[in-house]
This record gives sequence, C-alpha cells and structure tokens, in this order.
Amino acid sequence: MKSIRIIAAAFSAALVCLSCTSEVGLLVDTLSGTVEGVQIEEGVKAFLGVPYAQPPVGELRWKAPQSVQNWDGVKPCKAFGPDPMQPIIYSDMVFRGAGFSEDCLYLNIWTPAEKQSDSLPVLLYFNGGGLMAGSGSEPRYDGQAMAAEQGIICVTANYREGVFGFFAHSSLSAESPYGGSGNYGFLDQVAAIDWLRENIRFFGGDPKRITIAGESAGSFSVSLLMASPLSKDKICGAILSSGAELTPYYASSLQEAEAQGEQRLQSVGLSSIADARALSADSLQTLLPPRGMASAVLDGYFLGEQPDSIYAAGKQARVPLLAGWNSLEGTLRGKTINEVLPSLQERFGDWTGLILEAYGIKSNKDVVSEPGNNLASDLFTGFPTWKACDYHAGTSGQSVWRYFFRLPRPLAGKEAVDGKVERAAGAVHSADIEYAMGNLSSNRTYCWTEDDYATSRLFMAYYANFCKSGNPNGEALPEWKDLRSEGSPVLQLGVIDEEGKLSCYSLSDPRRESAYRTLEAFYKSLK
Repeated sequence: MKSIRIIAAAFSAALVCLSCTSEVGLLVDTLSGTVEGVQIEEGVKAFLGVPYAQPPVGELRWKAPQSVQNWDGVKPCKAFGPDPMQPIIYSDMVFRGAGFSEDCLYLNIWTPAEKQSDSLPVLLYFNGGGLMAGSGSEPRYDGQAMAAEQGIICVTANYREGVFGFFAHSSLSAESPYGGSGNYGFLDQVAAIDWLRENIRFFGGDPKRITIAGESAGSFSVSLLMASPLSKDKICGAILSSGAELTPYYASSLQEAEAQGEQRLQSVGLSSIADARALSADSLQTLLPPRGMASAVLDGYFLGEQPDSIYAAGKQARVPLLAGWNSLEGTLRGKTINEVLPSLQERFGDWTGLILEAYGIKSNKDVVSEPGNNLASDLFTGFPTWKACDYHAGTSGQSVWRYFFRLPRPLAGKEAVDGKVERAAGAVHSADIEYAMGNLSSNRTYCWTEDDYATSRLFMAYYANFCKSGNPNGEALPEWKDLRSEGSPVLQLGVIDEEGKLSCYSLSDPRRESAYRTLEAFYKSLK
C-alpha cells in the first residue's frame, strides 16, 4: 500500500512538472475551460474577451460577481467582449468591444510567454472614465506593446459602471449575504484579480507577481483595492495615475448610499428593486443616468472604514507604490482673480488668502498660467494622489516612486516642422496613458515626434521594471529616486527645456510641497 502511494505521488509530481513546462499556445486550458487566442505579432498572443465571472444580468443584476461557469469545448477569445453599459460621455473614448452590454465581465490578456514556466510578471490595468464610462477595449490601454517590448503580461478588465456598478439600496443590502450594497464595480475588480491568481499561470504568468494599475477612476479604484481586505494581500505592487480615494474624497456611509438609491428609484416612479430588475439595461440607464451616483460605500465587506483611516494606520497593502499625475489635470473656472475668487471663497472660506499665497497666485496672469493650473490640478487629482504617496511613504515601510508628467501633447492637426511641433500648455488629464502603455501610434489625432516616442519608451520601461522588481530603475534609464530619499525627490518626466531639448530628472519642488501641506492643513481644519 505504501509503495502504491509513493508511485501515485511520483506520478502526480511528474504531471505537475509536465504542466509547468507546457508551451503557451493559442489553445490554453483554464480552470473553467479551454480558450483560443490569436497570434497578433511574433512572440505575442492575445486572448480577448475571456470571461472572469458570470454575466451580471437578470437576478444577478446588483449582486456581487459570481464565479464563471465551466464550459465544454473551445471558447474563441479572439475579439473583445462587450463594453460596459454607459452613455456617451467622453469624446476621446474609442471602443473595440461588441457593443455596450450589461454582460461585460471580460478581461483581455496579452502574453509574450513561450512556456507556462516562464512565470512572467503581470500588469492588470483598470480603465478610467469617472466610474461612468470606459472599457478595457480602448486602444490606449492595449497591452500588445508592453508585452512585445517589455516582456511582461498585460491585462485589462472591464467592470460594471454607473447604475449597474455603484447603486445602493436597503433592499439590496437586505438580500446580500454580507449585508451591504453598492461597490459592485469594485467587487468585479477583485474578481478579476482572483481569476488571474487562479489562471494566469496557464498563460505563462506568475500569480504572485500581479501589479494593479489604473488612471483616473481606475486609479481611484486601485487606491481602494489597496485598502480593501478582499484584495490588499493579493497584489505585489500598485500604480496610481491621477487619482486616489483619499482627502478630499470620502466613501459614503451605507445608510447615505442606500437613502440616495431609494430616493432615485422613487423619483422615476419605480417602487421596488424587482421593478428595477425587470427593466432592460437601456431603459434603466436612461432612467438612472450615472452622474451623481455614490462611488465607494462603507459596506462592511469591500470597505469597512474610511480609506484615510486605513492608510494613516498602515493597514493598506504593504507593497511598493508608483504614483503620479500630470501638469495640467485641470484649469480654474475664470481668467481673472475676480472671476475665480467667489468659487474659491465658497470652497476655502477664511483660508482663501492662504491658499492663493501658497500657490503664488497674485495676478490675473497667474490664474491662467502655471500657478492657477497647479491649484486646479491639485483640487482634482493632484492632492489626493500626493496624499496617497505621503501616507504610504510614512506607514507602509515600502518604497514610493512619485512622478510628475510634464510633456504636453502636440496640438491636433499641427504638422511637425524640423521634428518639432506646437504643443498644448501642459499634459492634460489622461494624456499619460498612451505614453506609459506604448500606444501613441493608436491615436492618430496628434502628430507625434521622436520626443514623444522617446518619452513613451522611458515611461514603459519604468512601468515594466516596477512590475518585474518593485523598482522602476534600470540600465540606461535616468535615475528615479525613492520618495523617501533625502529631499523627497519626484521624477520630472517629459520636460522640454528653454532650448527645446527633452530631459528627465528627479528633484524636489519645495514650493509645491509647501502648497500641498497648506491644502492638507485646510482639510484637517474641516474635521
């Protein structure tokens, strides 16, 4: 009997060994079934529209994502699945999915692995769009370049948005096994991480080396995934690009979110969740458009306390963090001090003078130039991203790599002259995505120059190195110093000097840091 067990154990070990050395072909066996991908260039395969959860339709509308059901045969995964339900909100979004649908829980994998034993690092990117719009099918998030040029596996994952992803109601909480509602889109993101941890090895990836990244709403999502007990221990690193769910942003209490949901249903004549579930996705979205929807909710499951409290106590994911934002995330609403003063006074009250002084806004010219742009950018995404870095550097015991992206896009329709183009006043919100992911050529609106492509190559290498080792630095790259180093240096990425030369360097900006501290003091005064 003992000899039989020994033989069985040896046979099992041999099977495991054989599995680990299996080639990654166009047919891959996942735990749910076989998927068929497509060869998109030499050395890179794509598996598009891979289901990671059951379609959240019918009775599964407004429920936590359910494990994907097994299938027989081969599931073709050669085209993007449906994009999340959404109205057309942002003109810069281009979709490649099979139309908008409530059935949207699909992910896309670009892998350069030849064998399962390659155990490559994985970058999982969540799209932006205000939690109202966007999709992993957008060309700017495409993972082909990152896989081909940097040798890592790149993944994008759709999640429910708008009323489908972030609607709370007391009836939904009552039927939930965890007694909460809302946060469905965030729970989808957790499910995507879980699916990768269980299946990415079949595509040549390392389930212990999953780095999550996102821009704008995707960045806010990543900051929450770092804070959630459902996901914080399942990642090896995080990338925040323009946003974090920290001061001045706060999660709603469950009671507040439920009351909002109840009021919205009543306002459109719906008397029950059953009535709302009976509506088509199009009808529901028309009745309950996404603007004004509560985002993060303290549901006691995905999130149990305010993210600020979690980060301040060091209870977030203790992993390396790479984070930053762009030079022109926003502009002030007005062109003169007199025009912007009323809104600033409404926001800051007696602190208005101190805020203006901290940002160096003294004249009308300052309002429409760098000082005013800095303030507007910080009020949108700069300050919360800064606060995430500040918390993490102080409480996680992990390295923090902070950047400030400064290269403006070329002006649309302007042809390059002698390799140079006219550029915008700054790097606008979301402009960094195409650079970081190596997808400039997918956006034909702009006449990209070698400066743009050189910056993109740097950005890509920093991202990939961070995914590989938790440190963005590498051979032939400008040194990027840890934020915890002396002087709190920040990578200034995509700088064009007075002579028109492109550069990249790491330094601190004492005046800007002082401005952040002034904003921090103001927000603390409100508590």
